Amino acid sequence: MTELLYDIQRLQFSDRSQAESLLLSFIRQQFELDVVRVELRPLAVSLNSFNGFITLADSTRLFFKSHVESGAILNEYYNASELAACGYPMIQPLFQSTEAGRQLLIYEMVSDPTVFDVAWQIEQGDVNFLPTLTRLQNESDDLLFQLYQKTFEPQTAEAAARSSVHQLFYHRLTGERLNSFYADTIPIQLPDATYSMGEIRSCRWIINGIEYGETLNNLIDSATKLLQPGQSGPSILGHGDAHNGNVFMRTEGLVYFDPAFAGRHHPLLDLTKPLFHNVYAMWMYYPHEKASQTHIKIKHTGNWIEVEHNYQVPHIRQMFLKSKVERVLKPIISLLNEQGMLRPDWTDYLKAALFCCPLLTMPLTNHNRFPSSISLLGLSMAIIMGGKGISRASELDQQLQSIL
Repeated sequence: MTELLYDIQRLQFSDRSQAESLLLSFIRQQFELDVVRVELRPLAVSLNSFNGFITLADSTRLFFKSHVESGAILNEYYNASELAACGYPMIQPLFQSTEAGRQLLIYEMVSDPTVFDVAWQIEQGDVNFLPTLTRLQNESDDLLFQLYQKTFEPQTAEAAARSSVHQLFYHRLTGERLNSFYADTIPIQLPDATYSMGEIRSCRWIINGIEYGETLNNLIDSATKLLQPGQSGPSILGHGDAHNGNVFMRTEGLVYFDPAFAGRHHPLLDLTKPLFHNVYAMWMYYPHEKASQTHIKIKHTGNWIEVEHNYQVPHIRQMFLKSKVERVLKPIISLLNEQGMLRPDWTDYLKAALFCCPLLTMPLTNHNRFPSSISLLGLSMAIIMGGKGISRASELDQQLQSIL
């Protein structure tokens, strides 16, 4: 049972009818509901999740969402009521199963689009919703910082170690996910050749003229140390996984759902997923579309990989970045500094978490999903997120260095 929902998530793309049959049986066993039909919606955003609709015998239609995590360390998920109680605009589930391996939430029927879908529509050229989404995003981020202020308090190392958000970072680094994605013997197809991950992980990188001082192995080791769960320090009550796929757009404002990793944790970990996935990650969701638009070259010489690419962050993504940085990241860094709780290595800490996003959300070694050019782009993104430029600072590092 512990891997059933994980199997359903994978099958939704290759054998949807079988996935729906398995899910129907699961829901009937898990909930006292007279379910007659299950409809999965395989979406680009559903990298580690699935959602869709169920129909009851009385014709009632409901919406469901599940986040799945193979090899999960934690035993309990979801704190929707806790977030709503402190002021987060949340869609509350009607029914929920939160035990690891069985986590699934059932909501009233939802017809609102996710911010992910609206933003992709804008990126494709339909800018009608851009002014509205910009306003709603700014308002949402203003509220987010207010909620950070409201819930801000110190956290003991023991309490911090129990935070669900660590499943997205530290536990992926130290659990089975890293090895299943990138063990030394696993091959990866890059534009010039097929390599073993052991070889790639030990290489140094030059990306668009910037030399980086770390290999993937260096960054994995560093992130494992930096992201140790049992560290006392500041905490806020946060969603934990508030990327655009987990936010609905309504006329009155943006609304969160699927708080699988919600709880009390460090504010920088709370910001990591939206900072990366809403801004830099569309190659991950639409790999073939982005491959057709991206020119990327690789030169492998000895222990060096040199990459040149023209991948750009579209205007709508720059909007998300500016809103989150100006309205949440900068203010929370100032607050931490004023309270004497800003760790001196805060940029390294944040970048270690950002590093996990391109590397450990999906296996870049999966050549069925990722063209070789996108696998190379993903590895380059991991280096940029986690590493430091030697010859000059990357745009990301320049932005972080300007905060204080």
